[in-house]
This record gives sequence, structure tokens and C-alpha cells, in this order.
Amino acid sequence: MPTIERLSPRLANQIAAGEVVERPASVIKEVLENSLDAGATRIEIDVEDGGIKLMRIRDNGNGIDKQDLSLALARHATSKIKLLDDLEAVATLGFRGEALASISSVSRLLLTSNSSDSHNGWVAKTEGRDMVAEISPAPHPRGTTVEVRDLFFNTPARRKFLRTEKTEFSRIDDVVKQLALAHFKVSFELRHNQRAIRSFRASVNEADRARRVAQICGPAFMDSALEIDIERHGLRLWGWVALPTFSRSQADLQHFYVNGRAIKDRLVSHAVKKAYSDVLFHGRHPAFVLFLEVDPATVDVNVHPTKHEVRFRDHRSVHDFIFSGLHHALADVRPERQVQVEPAENILNRIHSASGVNDIETSPTQQKAMPLASSESTFSDPSSSSSVNAQPLSANFFSNQSSQAPQVRETMQFYQAAAQESPANSNVDDSAEIPPLGFAIAQLKGIYILAENADGLIMVDMHAAHERVTYERMKLEFAENAIQPQPLLVPITIAMSEKEVAGAETHIDTFTQLGFVIDSAGPESLLVRQIPVALQKANVEQLVRDVLSDVIEYGTSDRIQLHINELLSTMACHGSVRANRKLTIPEMNALLRDMEITERSGQCNHGRPTFMQFSLGEIDKWFMRGQ
Repeated sequence: MPTIERLSPRLANQIAAGEVVERPASVIKEVLENSLDAGATRIEIDVEDGGIKLMRIRDNGNGIDKQDLSLALARHATSKIKLLDDLEAVATLGFRGEALASISSVSRLLLTSNSSDSHNGWVAKTEGRDMVAEISPAPHPRGTTVEVRDLFFNTPARRKFLRTEKTEFSRIDDVVKQLALAHFKVSFELRHNQRAIRSFRASVNEADRARRVAQICGPAFMDSALEIDIERHGLRLWGWVALPTFSRSQADLQHFYVNGRAIKDRLVSHAVKKAYSDVLFHGRHPAFVLFLEVDPATVDVNVHPTKHEVRFRDHRSVHDFIFSGLHHALADVRPERQVQVEPAENILNRIHSASGVNDIETSPTQQKAMPLASSESTFSDPSSSSSVNAQPLSANFFSNQSSQAPQVRETMQFYQAAAQESPANSNVDDSAEIPPLGFAIAQLKGIYILAENADGLIMVDMHAAHERVTYERMKLEFAENAIQPQPLLVPITIAMSEKEVAGAETHIDTFTQLGFVIDSAGPESLLVRQIPVALQKANVEQLVRDVLSDVIEYGTSDRIQLHINELLSTMACHGSVRANRKLTIPEMNALLRDMEITERSGQCNHGRPTFMQFSLGEIDKWFMRGQ
């Protein structure tokens, strides 16, 4: 058996570097975090050959004193914590004192700094050797410059794992953008091979912040983003979440920060996914830039070598806070917030101002905007020969479709009553306020409702829209009646592990609230004595296992509600108006008004959009008007 020996400091540093310094982007991340902790307001990053040849980070932070330069390159030396209490309430991005030591062990490093207002700085030089850093004077303004050359020059095996220059720089670019999103008051400059790549100016107001988010996440994201700011019980969640219609095929536009630290956490991911569950198309991923502010003493940031994960002291309250905040924010998006309500004359003015015509009234060839459509239309009169044989909807339409859903029949009775109260020959007052979805003018192919609002044309998928309206009404009615339990004549026995049985006993109240009655039948089995009546045909064993897995990991579960919502969604889908069903103008207008007061009406139950807005400016471009 070989004898136990203490590792040399050089080898220990290189082993530690394997955790901290994975690639050039890791170096950039660690050094940038040090600059931010030092109070820098301007940071410049120069990179050559994807960071393999050179990485230089210059900041205007507080700087490092001469006597501290050698300690800055030593392992476990830091100015950010001194006591255990400091570690339990870390408010800085870095705190372990490993980064510079690990970087210096696998590269040729120059650390130049000045902590005074004079230009008399000092430089510490190392070349990956087990020796004291060489300290010498060097001119430098207040702040610090870290120069890293020839990464992994003394560990060729590690160097072989690096990717192409383009790939490595792409990772660096991602790190810079990620940190720039969290620190709006700091300006960032990124250059690659002497070519300017990124320039983020310091933000001084909300418009500047929105501009930076658009620079990093794209203008399309900001155009579809909903700004939120929620505070409750010492927690604050703010930032931007994209509407469900702006979904992604991959989870590549998801930025979440806890006290300014970028993290990827399963608890957070579950809460966000749950908030989007009822409005997102299957297989799609939401996009968001969110910031969670909590008391540093309630979150442990020292659970992962790269600090990408955190642990919350009260993880359930954090989960519920994130979910409820996003859930209500998304549910509260009505058409008036999705439709840009702007008079058509304003749009025409902008178009013609750009083309040199400033006053549309003085242009003899300029056509005025069409007046908003009223209910008086050949399409709305069932007796008219051009009415495409329109027929009012009838509650009997559902007699064979959804006999178990009285809510569906009530919904259709509402539309029938609306049609009777709004006769086809009633005129719309032009001076009245124009609703967000405007007024119906026609039905296209028995599938789409065409409506005119103040901004232009609205196109509504009538089945998808009615499906959402019906679904939301059924959910409200079901919530009022609560979950109805159904005792089982023969209890179901489920074999489980001791850990799962213990978890079930711990969360017995949660199961009761969800409509289940379960008992322990031994150290490795459970008895299910009661289930929700709506889930009589569900796979009870698998459902209990899934719910138990959720409550053990997150402290809560939405599996039961998801199953119930799936049933209600199916009933609503079968009970909604189908294609080729002719609607009268009053019936179409009734549906538009109902969409405007219904939560999540921008998407159907399956996450598809229910309507699209085409501004008059867009339509003019189709016909090259004003060009």
C-alpha cells in the first residue's frame, strides 16, 4: 500500500483548476465576477484566439494594495468573508478565494492593480510554477487588469479538450452577455482579435435597461415581453417574461438570477414550467429574464464548485412565490395588452411623414381610413342572399358532443342570448370607445372571424378562442365546487420504498387536500382508500407515485390539477364551435367581447394563438402604399 503524502501546492492548484477553470469562458466568468465585486462600473475584455492565446480583463474597480497582490494569487485567500457568519450570508459573486490561484497554476498570468487615485500601480507575475509571485512597479490607473496568456500551456492533456476558436469565443460571449444582463449599471466592452464585438453602455433608466435586454435577447423578445415586478414576504421577483406566443424550440433564452448570480435550478425551472403549463404549446419552452431578490442569509450559494446552483432555506415558499407571481401575470394578459390600440390615422401619418407627405388631409390622392365596421352588414343578415347561409348557434349543438358538460351548454346559451340582444340591424356608435378586438365584419371559410379595430385587422380562430373561453369558465366552476372525493370499494395497494412511504406520511395533509386518502400498510407499501371523482379512470398508482415524487422534491404537486385540467380541456374542446359553423355578426362580436374579459384568451388550451393583429401599416406595406 503506497504511503500517504501531502500534495504539492502546484499539483493541488492544478487539481482545483479542474473544477474552476474548465475552458477560457470559465476564466472570463471568474475574473469578471471579481471585477463586479470590486465595484467596477466599466469593464473591458480583450480576447485572442478564442481566449486560448490571450484574455485581458481591465476594470475601474477598487483595486488591490501592493501588500495584498501575492495573497490574491494564493489559494483560499479572499477579502469577502472572514467568519462563518459571513459564509452563511454571502452577498458577493465570489468568496472562496480559489479563482486567481487556479488560473495562475495553468497559465502565464499578470495581475496589475492600483488602489489609489495616482497612476503608480504594481504588477504580480506568475507562470504556473510553485513559487512566490514576482512583484514589481507598473503604471496603472485606479482599478485592476488581469492578463491570462497561453491557457493550459503546462497541462497539454487539458488543452486537447478545448474546442475550436469560434466555439470557445462563443462561450465567452455568452458569459459576458449573461453578466451584462444582471448588472445594468456597468458598461461592458468585448473585443476579439482586435475587433469590437459587444458594447453595452451603462443603464441609467428603464429605457436603457430595456435596450440592453433587447441587445442581448433580441428585439423580438422585448416586443413580446411582459414586464413584472412582484414583492411579497421579503421576496422580490422582477424582470421580463415573454408571452406564450413567443416560445422557443429549446430552453436557450432563459435567464434567472438570484441576488445577481446566474443560476440553473430545478426548483426554479419547475415553478416557471408550471406557471406556463396551461398556455404553452407542447414541446415548446418559455423565454424569460428574471431576477429574484432574497435575504442572502436564506440562500446557500456554496453548494456547487461553479456556483451555478443554490439551495433555498424555505424552498417551498420560494417555489410557490415564483409560480404564483408568473401564473397571475400571464393569466392577466388580456387582448388590450397584446393589441396595440392606435388610430389608423396615426399610422398613416407616420407612413406618409416618412415619404415626405406630412399632412394627409391636404393630399388630394390620399384615401382616408375606412370607418370602423358596424353590425349592419350583408354578412350579418341571415335572410340576405349574400349571408352565406349563416345560422345562429344553438345549445342543442352540444347534445351529442358533451352531455357531461352543462357549463358548455351554458356558454353557448350566452352567445345565443347575445345574438338576440344585438340585432343585426343595430348600428355601432362611431364615437364610442373601440374595444381592443374591435368589431366583427365577416367570417372567413367558416373558420376565422375577421374584425376591425382601431389599429387595423384582427383575425380570430373562432374554435381556439371559444375553446379557451369555455375552458376558463369550466375551471372556475370546478374550483367553486372543489375536488369531489370518491371512496374506493377495494383499496389499492402500492408497493413503494421506505423513503417513499416516509415521504407520504410526512405529506399526508397534501394528499388529503388533493382528494386522496392514503394509509401506510407497512414499511414498504401504501393503501389508497379514496381518489378524486374526476380521476376514476386515471392510472391511480402512477399518479400517486408522480405526486409523491413532486411533494418530496418541491414540497407541492400540480399533477392532480393537471389531470383535472386535461379532462376539462377535452370537454371544452369537444364543446366549442367547430369549423364551418356559420356565426352571425352579433354572435361573433359576443365572442370577441368574451375574449377581452377572459384570462389567457390569447392562447387556446393547447397553447396555439387565438388571434393575430395586422396593423394598417403592415397591410399598407403588403400593397406598397406610401412607398
